[in-house]
Order: sequence, then C-alpha cells, then structure tokens
Amino acid sequence: MPTEPPAGGSAPEAPPWLAERLLAAGGAVPFRSYMEWALHDPEHGAYGVGRLRIGPGGDFATSPSLGGSFAALLAPQLVDWLLELGPGPLALVETGPGEGELALQLASVLAAHWPDLAARLELVLVEPNPGMADRQRRLLEGVPLPCRWLAWGDLAAQPVRGVMLAHEVLDALAVERISWDGCQWRQQEVVLRLDRRLELRAGAALEPQALRELDALGLDAAVQGLPIGWSTELHPGCAPWLEAAGAGLIEGHLLVVDYALEARRYYTSSRPAGTLLGYRDQRASPDPLRDPGHWDLTAHLCLESLERAAAATGWRWQGSCRQGQALLALGLAQALHGLQSPAHPQDLAGKLAAREALLRLVDPAGLGEFRWIAMARGRSLPERPSPPRFLQDPLP
Repeated sequence: MPTEPPAGGSAPEAPPWLAERLLAAGGAVPFRSYMEWALHDPEHGAYGVGRLRIGPGGDFATSPSLGGSFAALLAPQLVDWLLELGPGPLALVETGPGEGELALQLASVLAAHWPDLAARLELVLVEPNPGMADRQRRLLEGVPLPCRWLAWGDLAAQPVRGVMLAHEVLDALAVERISWDGCQWRQQEVVLRLDRRLELRAGAALEPQALRELDALGLDAAVQGLPIGWSTELHPGCAPWLEAAGAGLIEGHLLVVDYALEARRYYTSSRPAGTLLGYRDQRASPDPLRDPGHWDLTAHLCLESLERAAAATGWRWQGSCRQGQALLALGLAQALHGLQSPAHPQDLAGKLAAREALLRLVDPAGLGEFRWIAMARGRSLPERPSPPRFLQDPLP
C-alpha cells in the first residue's frame, strides 16, 4: 500500500467538532484521547459512524475481504478448539467484526462441514460502533447460525464457552504516544493552536507506571542513544480489553490476528516515529492529525507488552507466528495445489482469482506479516495443551 508524504509539513485544520472538544479540555488532550475520538466517537469517529469501508475497493483490505479462502483455512483450527470444550452450548465470538464478512464466511463453513457442531453453536458479535453494527446486521441477515450482538457488559453478564476472534481489532485501540526530549520521556498531546490548527507537542513527563512499562520492554533511551524527538507508542488499552474479553469468555480460546512486532524490533533507534499510520482509499499517511474522523488510525502491537497484559488478566499464552506460517500449517499449499488443474476451461478465471487471493494472504510484504496469537482460559482446559494446529508443522 503506498504511503503519502506529510502534506507540506503544514499543520492540519481542526474540524469544528474537534476544536470544540479541545477547547472544552483546555486546548490540549493526550494523543490517546484524540485517537479514541477520531475512531470511535459515535457521531464523528471513522468507525463510530461507519464511515470507513473495508475491502479491495474500500479504504483498506483485510484477509476476509479477499474471499472465503481465509475462513475455510481457519475453520479447522476453530473446530479443534470448540470440540476440546466438550458437550453443551458453545459460542463463536467475534469482536470488532468489521463488515461482518468473516463471521458470515465462518458460519457458512461450519454449518456446511460440521453440522453437528454448528447445531449447538451461536454467533456472538461484539461491536461498539453503531455505524459498523448496522452494516453487519444487513450482511448477516439469514446467516446459518443463531446470531446476536452484545456489548462487553452484556456479554460479561452472560458469559459463554467457546472461541473468541479479534481480527484486526487491537491495532485500533487508542495508543499512548511518547517522545524523548533528551532528558526524560514525555506524553505527546494533540494541541489546538490559536489559528485552529492541530499540532502534536510534548506534554507532561510520563507517570511512574508508564516508565516501569518502558523498563520491562528494555527501552533505555540513554543506552540506545535515541535522538531528541524520537517517538513511539505504548498500549495501555490492551490490558482492559483482555480483561473485558476474559469476563465474557468464561472458558475457551482467543485468537488475535494483527500486525505485531517484538520489542527489540519495535523500540529501536531505526524506527524514530513508531508504527502509527492512517489509512484511507487504499493509501497510508504518516500524519495522524489529517482529517480526523475520516482516516483509520492503526499502530502495531508489541508482542511482549501484549503477553504481559495477558498474564495480568488471566489468559494463558499459547504462542504466536506469522500468518504465512499459520496458513501453511492449516493447508494453504494443498489449497493452491487444488487450483492448478481446473475441471473445466471456463473455471480458469475463477481459479486464477482464487490463487491470487491465497497468495495475497501470505505475501510477506502485506497480509502475510500479520501475527496469529493464541491464548486460552478456563479450569477444564489442560494447563499445558498441545500447540494449536496453526503452530504445528505444515500438513504433508
């Protein structure tokens, strides 16, 4: 995906709604608050009002938006986990379901190929943004599994057993932006200037808790010789999200699929502006203040930070790998082989399109770089289970 350069270095103008918010807050807020507004505000946020479109013709493409191959390869892993939980009602929970395509594809695959399991399975969607939920309801009308939408609090009040999916969800949690001023770490703020333009500035010194997190991640600015102005992200939203997920899933497995980096690759002098980017119309922008409420904002996860948050919220970490490795273990090579000899000449175009979609899923410069991260919780699950299927050797 091409990346646009900053627009001449000029500060972007604040839309009226954001200017009013900033004035009410004294003229500046932490970047985390700004990102939450820009993405999830129900009246102005890019996701809150359902403004962003997901798919090859939308603002950005995801693995499910390329067709049903991703869901077909993922389904056997979900079935393994669901059957491990034994008899009784089960749930497939998807958080932040986007357009609803993955939920629909998985429900269709499970109903078609594992009907006995599907007969005791329900689909639960957790979507905090009203605009996105409206689109999901339209797409999922007639889905072959019982389906309901719940808020986190509602799910915690009636927790389920099953599998929870977070596909490209955690990267949209609001991050804390920090910068090094040569002497200490400071929290970045979004500031409304007198000319009603937006600017990122260094604000207050970091609180002790954030400094302890930096120490745990091995980020020592003096040792690494970081220049003044070096900036990056912290992820304070991950632990509360995992706590909410654990309250809703009383027993089962969580699969996170998202961009993520090891701390040594995330917090390095060669990455002077962190990982934060905006996306719109299949283009990326390094300017997070551009046209707030109209761009997706996303930051990579830090694997060690996420693992620490998982341990603190009662999740057992089962491992991670890149999407390319995961899909090969789940049978991608066999799927490609099956497309080599079309049964009829008129199938050729469809086979070629399906092959291209499969290859895009494992492209190391794109979707193949996603990390698959597995966690589990519940007393009846083995303390040291066998590795998930996607972390085992590829199928022969």
